[in-house]
Amino acid sequence: MHIDPQFFLTPPETPRDSFTDAEAAVRRLEALYVQARDFLLQQFRETLVKGRPEARVRAYYPEVRLTTTSHVLGDSRLSFGHVAVPGTYTATITRPDLFHSYLVQQLELLIRNHGVPVLVGPSSTPMPIHFAVTTDTTLSVPQEGVLNFPLRDVFDVPDLTTMDDDIVNGTAGLNPDGSGHLAPFTAQRVDYSLARLSHYTATLPEHFQNHVLFTNYQFYVDEFETFARAALADPASGYTSFVAPGNAEITAADQPLPQVTRMPQMPTYHLKRPGAQGITLVNIGVGPSNAKTATDHIAVLRPHAWLMVGHCAGLRNSQSLGDYVLAHAYLREDHVLDADLPVWVPIPALAEIQIALEGAVADVTKLEGYELKRIMRTGTVATIDNRNWELRDQSGPVQRLSQSRAIALDMESATIAANGFRFRVPYGTLLCVSDKPLHGELKLPGMATEFYRAQVSRHLLIGVRAMEKLRDMPLERIHSRKLRSFEETAFL
Repeated sequence: MHIDPQFFLTPPETPRDSFTDAEAAVRRLEALYVQARDFLLQQFRETLVKGRPEARVRAYYPEVRLTTTSHVLGDSRLSFGHVAVPGTYTATITRPDLFHSYLVQQLELLIRNHGVPVLVGPSSTPMPIHFAVTTDTTLSVPQEGVLNFPLRDVFDVPDLTTMDDDIVNGTAGLNPDGSGHLAPFTAQRVDYSLARLSHYTATLPEHFQNHVLFTNYQFYVDEFETFARAALADPASGYTSFVAPGNAEITAADQPLPQVTRMPQMPTYHLKRPGAQGITLVNIGVGPSNAKTATDHIAVLRPHAWLMVGHCAGLRNSQSLGDYVLAHAYLREDHVLDADLPVWVPIPALAEIQIALEGAVADVTKLEGYELKRIMRTGTVATIDNRNWELRDQSGPVQRLSQSRAIALDMESATIAANGFRFRVPYGTLLCVSDKPLHGELKLPGMATEFYRAQVSRHLLIGVRAMEKLRDMPLERIHSRKLRSFEETAFL
């Protein structure tokens, strides 16, 4: 430990090193991260015991840096793994242990596509003490006023200027040193979301799988646990454990799951496979606000795909309760993303996702081709922010729904799809008609109970089957170039 000219207590200085081996580069990122984090934790513990230290305490996130001078493009079929123009590009990195496989994959592509090494070393971005402490369950940051000095006078705290969504929104300029952005999120932005995920879902980020299902009803959770237990009882399934809120994890079908005393805002369950190739189910409840919150934070984990499987209002007289709706377009009246993604931005359907969902419906229902139209329609899904829209004057809403050719209405699907588009996470929607308010078939208690009992199990199984189909696809096929803008980050 030394005191630098700016009177900071910092870890020992570490030079940048050059790597042509992605695995070795990630191991260096891990070592630098641990060094910085452990230094902050040590200083924090000493501060709690001994009081204010003699100088400010600071440690830096590690970074990876790439410089290329050639305009030669790599494999242009890929939507990621290369930079658009020559220059220097950097990314601050957090939790490289959690993102090990992801980082190795991204760096291997960069090194191969550009034929240059990457540099790894400390960045100039301080690591906030709050994010270092979240990795140690024995510590917590005291509230303002508990210590006899302001915490921010000694330690760095989260900085909103380094944890916004300017990169993914396409509004970020260059980094202060003139370099471009290598990754869609900064280290502080990732750390912020990792902490929020633990809070909202009551499960650790380490449990999240690459394939995420969102639902808006508890019934799907019950069916997911039933499916998970059956999968754990089948050695050929490939699934290894099931995690519930509170981080309770079982590996056998007959093991009990302890109940948490207070359920989180968005209860989340994980059916795990090696390499995070299992399925995560998030019960986001009803409404676009929760849908945005969940996807804002899960996006930093760079999942391979996320799908909405929930209930909707059928808008066509030809639909029946229990029919499926495969969204191929979205009418966005949720409003929660208007400032980040204007409503005039089209949200395209992704062919690979659509094929997987339609194939899953056919697999589970045993219907194919023209017969599949008996129970499933493809069309526009409208998402609104008013659950009681039926109580308003119907002339305006119904006219807009008719003009849009919408066939279903809910409160989450367009939000999840739009945030998938914004964050470059492949997305899709398969809904199940639970009521038809325009045709006098309202969701009433007796009808709902019978409907749920008959339909939820099959719908959940379709969602799982679609994810398994996507799992079997090469990653480069799922991550469509439709999701990439003119100048993109090289990292997925």
